[in-house]
Parts: sequence; C-alpha cells; structure tokens
Amino acid sequence: MTTTTEREVVLGPTGSPAERFTSRNPDDFAVPRGREEEWRFTPTRNLGVAFAPFVPDNTMTHEQDLPEGVTVSLVDRDHPLFGAVLTPADRASALAMAQVRKALLVSIPGEAALDRPVVLRVTGEPGNNYGHIIVDVGRFATATVVLEHAGTATVLANVEVCVGDGAALNVVSVQSWDAGAIHLAAHAARVGRDASYRHSSVNLGGGIVRLVPTVSYAGPGGSAELLGIGFAGDDQHFESRLFVDHDQPNCRSRVLYKNALLGESARTVWIGDVRIRPDAVGTDTYEMNRNLLLSDGARADSVPNLEIETGNIVGAGHASATGRFDDLQLFYLQSRGIPEETARRLVVRGFFADVVNRIGLPELEQQIMTAIETRLGYAAETDSESA
Repeated sequence: MTTTTEREVVLGPTGSPAERFTSRNPDDFAVPRGREEEWRFTPTRNLGVAFAPFVPDNTMTHEQDLPEGVTVSLVDRDHPLFGAVLTPADRASALAMAQVRKALLVSIPGEAALDRPVVLRVTGEPGNNYGHIIVDVGRFATATVVLEHAGTATVLANVEVCVGDGAALNVVSVQSWDAGAIHLAAHAARVGRDASYRHSSVNLGGGIVRLVPTVSYAGPGGSAELLGIGFAGDDQHFESRLFVDHDQPNCRSRVLYKNALLGESARTVWIGDVRIRPDAVGTDTYEMNRNLLLSDGARADSVPNLEIETGNIVGAGHASATGRFDDLQLFYLQSRGIPEETARRLVVRGFFADVVNRIGLPELEQQIMTAIETRLGYAAETDSESA
C-alpha cells in the first residue's frame, strides 16, 4: 500500500487505489498529462495555468449575508484549522493550499440554530486566483451555508468543513459562472459523532468545473448525504469526483448525482469512490448517478467504486445509468393532450426534481429549476404560465 510520502500508486483488486495518495506538497504530484487515473477524463490541455504556481491576480470579490451569531474572518495559514480536514489528492488542490495567503473562516457557534442561511457570494473577473474557505460548526449547531459563484475567472480553491458532534450542516455550492470560467476545487468535510452533513453541488455555468467532495468521520453515528445537479451545454465540462471514507462504526452515507447534457460538445464526469475500512462495522452506504442525454454527441462518463474491507455492515451498493430522452414518458404525456414542448419540459423537471427538492431551500430550489428551464428554452412559456 502507498503512503503519503511516495508517489507510486499500487492498485487494489478492483483497479482502484488501495490507498488514496494525498500530500500538501505540489511537487509530490506529477504535472497531469491526461493519462493519470485522477485526470484521464479532464481536458488537461485547457488547464495549463492550473498546474504551475502563479502570482494571483486577486480578481475575486466576496459578499456575505450572515445570520446573527455567525462570524467571518480572514485567518493566516498557521491557524489550527487550516489544513486540519483536507490533505490534497491532486496537484491543483495542493497548489491552491501551498500558494494561498489567507483563508476565509466561517465560525458557527455551538448549539446555534440559525434562522436563515449563511450566504457567501464569490464574483470573479478575468484573472487567475487561489481561494480557501473553512467552515467550523460547533457541537449541536444547526446551520445552512450557501456558496454562490458567478462571473469569469480561473479559480483553484479548497473548502474545509468541520462538523462538530451532534451538529447538522447543509452546504450548497452553486456554480453559475459565465462561459469560459475555470473552477477547480476540493471540498472536504469531517463529520463528528452523531452529526449529519449534506453537501449539494449545483453546476450550471462555466467552461470547466471540477469539484472533488470528500467526507470522513470523526466518530461513530455520523451521516453524510452528497447531492449533485449538473446541466452541461456546448463547450462545458462538469466533473465531480467523490470520495467517502468510512473508518468509524455505524455511520451512513448516501450519494445522488444527476446530470443533463444538451449540445454536441457537452461533457459530464462522475466518479464515486466509497471505502469501508475494517473498523467501520455497521456501515450503511449507497451511491447513485443518473445522466440524461438530450442531444447527439453529448458524453457522460460514470464510474462508481466500492472498496469493502469488512463484511459486518448494514449495506453497501451503487447504481449508474446513462440514457437518452424517454420517448415512452413523452408519448404518455402527449396522449393526454399535453403539447410536445411542454411534455419535454415536464420530463426534465421530473428527472431533476428528487435531487432539487432535497436541497432544503425553497427559494434556491425554484431558482435552479428556472435556470434549467431557461437553458432548455422554456423560460417564456414558464413565465406565461405563472402570470
């Protein structure tokens, strides 16, 4: 098995790494050429700037909407929470951690019950940037944190989330970038004893968006839910690489990602890795990915992996499917007098609904569905129906 001090990767019996290589030193990772397992689906030829250190242009601005009791501050790299949860698993993340000068720390006190979400709005202008956000949630707190991304920029970023014992945290990351934006980010969470964590990723805009959400557990009884929505069009590449590390007993995880693709050059990638270590008895895990192809030429890659090292579990499974528009559903709706265009919109809404409805923020859920319908060309029809 590999350690974090050597770069050679030894494959396990399933073809996945027996031990996930991580390091805070960018030089421990080779410059990606597109043949490496962690980069083989990514258009690395368009990411040259992301693989070498650069002087940041600082073209990112941040706005905050904070409930009472929540504080946001800039902290130095020597802060005890910097790097406490995340050790990078690829060169882009390692460069972001090594080069960023300050981190944005969001502190939610223990036993807080926030009456509205914490909202961080990130807006970019053309230029190259590093970013680092830390979310620290105290014991028995209940909170929602929304990360909104818009504008045009190249961003290499890391997000670290500490969920205290008995706390409940909902994190929603919305990527509504303009065309051509590049966003490479690792989101790592450590879930405390009997705590719950939900992470929702919404990819609607940008040229290349590659997110790496990971979850580990700090004690037994933790629960994690990872949700994802993506709508890729021409010249868009949306990639999600998940890793759930079950190393504590009696923990639970659920993964549900759905992508729709419209356009000959639309591309989505979903990699779902779940590892159940020998001490993780009583684990209950399941991951699912669904992809809907709305046009010829679009491509969706889906790779679920399970690495199980103990038989004493509640359950473990995965499912993946990629298909074209369901003509039977369309026929069923048209046979009941619904026009074809309206029927198509209803089918796409139904495809995304079970993920969107779990986000837990009704206003944001409606914004997401409106954005999807706009991409489908149904905005005018939707507006007239609601008038």
